[in-house]
Formats: sequence, structure tokens, C-alpha cells
Amino acid sequence: MHVLVTGGAGFIGHHVCMALLRRGDRVTCVDNFNDFYAPAIKENNVAQLEREGKDLFSLKRSDITDEKAVMRIMEQGRFDAVIHLAAWAGVRPSIEKPLLYQEVNVRGTTILLEACRRFGPKRFVFASSSSVYGNRKNVPFRETDNVDNPISPYAATKKAGELICYTYHHLHRMDVTCLRYFTVYGPGQRPEMAIHKFTRLIKNGRPIPMFGDGKTSRDYTFVDDIVQGTLSALDNAGGYNIYNLGNSRTIALEELISSIARLLGKEPHIKAMPMQAGDVEMTFADISKAARDLGYNPDFPLEKGLKIFVDWFNENMASK
Repeated sequence: MHVLVTGGAGFIGHHVCMALLRRGDRVTCVDNFNDFYAPAIKENNVAQLEREGKDLFSLKRSDITDEKAVMRIMEQGRFDAVIHLAAWAGVRPSIEKPLLYQEVNVRGTTILLEACRRFGPKRFVFASSSSVYGNRKNVPFRETDNVDNPISPYAATKKAGELICYTYHHLHRMDVTCLRYFTVYGPGQRPEMAIHKFTRLIKNGRPIPMFGDGKTSRDYTFVDDIVQGTLSALDNAGGYNIYNLGNSRTIALEELISSIARLLGKEPHIKAMPMQAGDVEMTFADISKAARDLGYNPDFPLEKGLKIFVDWFNENMASK
């Protein structure tokens, strides 16, 4: 299979590309290496993919909002499927730059779908987000829940992406799977994300900004489980479907900080901060549909995944 992976140089994308290469698929990565975080991290990810994939891996340094470039890549590629991971991520930055998020996450997704309509393929996997659920009180979150009340521009763009994906499925018989990822972490995680940021601050003895009272909770999902679910969605795509990919277990913010501190053998220094606009109080995935249809079975409870992450951090990032 020849798979186009957008955002393939990023955190999740790098892991997805590596898994595809290791099972013998051809991979073309499209990434624009923007400066949302240090581009050198993505360059290192790509170097690893080039070593692993050799002739099976190719890189296109391009932006998904560049319509002509995307059409050219799709026309020449003869792809069997697209895994669309590229996006501007993050709830808080989206409040500051809503037009940028709309341009990349909505228009960029539409350009890719239109390119698939014109040149194939007809199999499309879209990375959505648990943020589409907003501030729901009823848990766990189910794919059938109403998601008409996103509370950040980022969440709104992800719901918009799901909607335009459905439109292309309906009009053009494309097989589209939307995956609602729940707070993904693991080796190579983006440096501004909570687990990576907390680990770095605790390791260096610096104060940790804790927004709210520490009772907010998240369903943290190890990246290997996300990769397993994503590849299964790719292999079993048919019709239009939405799936939650989470760990289906939650942990409070204050408990997460304490868990990381224990693994590091350090005492955390908490700096209490007010709750931020756009942040939800809880995420919690019902994964029964993904288990039934995709054989999705997360293998990394948080304590196991955190240990792997902290070991990776100590080996690769402690001096940075």
C-alpha cells in the first residue's frame, strides 16, 4: 500500500509513518516544518524515517493550504490511502489565532479531500480530536453524543473537518474514517504538551503552572495505542465512521503531576493559576465502538506509558 501521511514529520505522524514502514508500506510524508515548535525536532524525526524506510519513504516539503502543490502531489503519487494528521494544534493558541486555525484545519482539509476526489484515492483517515465534545458533564464520551457546542476555535475546526469529510463521503463515495484522539503522549511528544512540559519543569526544579484547582481530568492515551487504532482504521475503512481512540481511563491534573514527580524522584513546585478559557473540565472516551469495529485495545495504562515517557526524556531530553 502507498499511503500519503500529512503532518508525518510531527509527533503522532512520525510514529504512524514508522509503523507503516515497518510493515512494508510505502509512505509519502507531507509536512511544512512550521515553527509552532522547533523545526529541528521534525527534521530529526524525518531522518529516522529515512533511515528506516530507505526507498519506501519519501518527503514532500509542502503546505496543505497550497492548493496547486497538493493537487500536483496527489496526481503524481498514485496513493492507495491518505492519513490526514496535519493541523495547527492546541486549544489555547487557537483562541489567539482563530483565522490561522480555520485556514489550515478547515480549508487545508477541504483541499486534500478535493484532491482525493480528482485524483484518488478514495480512502481517507482524518485525525479529529476529543476537544469536539466541549464541556460535557455526561461521561464517558460516545461518538453519538451531540457535539454542537465546541468551546475553542481548535475544537470548532475539528468538528468542521468531520462535517466536510462526511460531505465528500456522501457526494463522492469516499470511504472516510474520523478518529477522535484523546490527549496523546509518548516518546517524541511535542514540548508544549502537558506531560512533556511537566516532566521538563519538575526535572529542572522549576515551578509548574497548574490551571484551575487540579481537579480537571484527562483521558491520556499512549502513542502506540493511537498508532494501532489509526492503522486499523486505515485497513478497515468503509463508508463514513467516527471513532474515539482513548485509554478510557482518566486522571486528575494534580495526580498526574504527582505521578511524574514520583518517577523523577523530585518534589513538584506548584504555581496555582486560574482556569483558562477554552479548557474543558474532563475528557473520557467510550471506546466500545472502536473495540468492536477495529479491534482497538489500548495496551498502555498511564502508569506504564508515563514510565516509558520519563525514561525516554531522561535519555534524550534531560540536558535540553
